[in-house]
Amino acid sequence: QVKLVESGGGLVQAGGSLRLSCAASGRSFSSYAMGWFRQVPGKEREFVAAISWNGSRTYYADSVKGRFTISRDNAMNTVYLQMNTLKPEDTAVYYCARASSAHYYDRRNYDSWGQGTQVTVSS
Repeated sequence: QVKLVESGGGLVQAGGSLRLSCAASGRSFSSYAMGWFRQVPGKEREFVAAISWNGSRTYYADSVKGRFTISRDNAMNTVYLQMNTLKPEDTAVYYCARASSAHYYDRRNYDSWGQGTQVTVSS
């Protein structure tokens, strides 16, 4: 099992930027793909972005493509989500997770989750 801790959330105006970080414990971080999801109250947790184990492939939800960038630093056991041109509809709790299979868009294929970090975008 791995422990994941997100940070970097906060309150930002529409059009602004935030960078989320997810620090992972354990020695196997570089062996796994990682993903970011988000959730608002009353809705299902939705896929935002994923990155392969070595960072060579990235995947994005259509709603964030061109605005968000996922990256990772395996030496630091950390995955990042750079969020630019934020919109009020990006407001959510953001979670990082470790992928257990290659079906990155489905939250059921992740086996470890962080506690989440709140992102609030004001209009």
